Amino acid sequence: MSLFRFAAIGIDHDHIFGQIDCLIEAGCTFASYHAGDNPVSRLIGERYPQAVRVDDPRRIYEDGGVALIISAAVPGDRAAIGLAAMRHGKDFMSDKPGLTTMAQLEEARRVQAETGRIYSILYSEHYGQRATVHACDLARAGAIGKVINVIGMGPHRLRKPQRPAWFFDKARYGGILTDIGSHQAEQFLFLSGAPKAEVLSARVANVANADTPGLQDLGEVHFATPDTTGFVRVDWFTPDGLPTWGDGRLFITGTEGTIELRKYLDVAGRPGTDHLFLTDAKGVRHIDCSQTPLPYGRQLAADVLNRTETAMTQAHCFAAMELILTAQAMADAAAERRA
Repeated sequence: MSLFRFAAIGIDHDHIFGQIDCLIEAGCTFASYHAGDNPVSRLIGERYPQAVRVDDPRRIYEDGGVALIISAAVPGDRAAIGLAAMRHGKDFMSDKPGLTTMAQLEEARRVQAETGRIYSILYSEHYGQRATVHACDLARAGAIGKVINVIGMGPHRLRKPQRPAWFFDKARYGGILTDIGSHQAEQFLFLSGAPKAEVLSARVANVANADTPGLQDLGEVHFATPDTTGFVRVDWFTPDGLPTWGDGRLFITGTEGTIELRKYLDVAGRPGTDHLFLTDAKGVRHIDCSQTPLPYGRQLAADVLNRTETAMTQAHCFAAMELILTAQAMADAAAERRA
């Protein structure tokens, strides 16, 4: 028996598959979708034949049987879809980044408060990544004492010839920090346990792609809360020889130990993904997290039904986006001064 029906509006990134799958696994029914014609949207009908493709998004917004709308639209378009969903009495789950401007954030906060609907962002490198889920559980349980520093690295493979035009238009993707750096900002805020953080420094650049000046291919940020500091580096420089799209890493330092993640591979070492290394007073351990459950989908489904905040609090959702949007604005201003 289905918990509820959900639909998708905007399918421009393959993260949509993780969004759909986590809800189906939680017992929800993928009912319908609206999307333009692109390589990702063409796969939806093949993978999910039960979902009906509609030619007008209003058919989804106005469908009283749809409880939740999800989106992996072009990043700059996601907020408008979320706002429309909430105004139609539906909850919303976006791919990251869920917003690309401070103006969108202010409007989303206002409409969410007025409607009481859910505006959630599925950060796949946290809520869809088993080693990260396990590391966050360990850190929150005090396995390494008090968390005092977090370093997140998010290198990605560029695959320039395969990218759509919007990928190189900063106004549409939001900048490298807003886009892929939003993962690390959310993880830092989550692990610090703080409601908000300060951006100490931020930098973006286009260092190797002069033919696409709208692309930022390198970004760095330094964060701080009263008790925790953090550093983020994201880039589009994953070498072609690496057997995955990026060597994502997370380093967590506590007062009584450390955790290191090799999220997607252990270079020239153990096979598979989801590698966690825990070091404490007892020694060093490797933990295989490949079977760690991913609770986000079932938690969000329960939140939709029960009006709770178990998958992600609304305050945390918006605070994480505010943090990275602040960093992006600071980095853009510095880049303009350098130019």
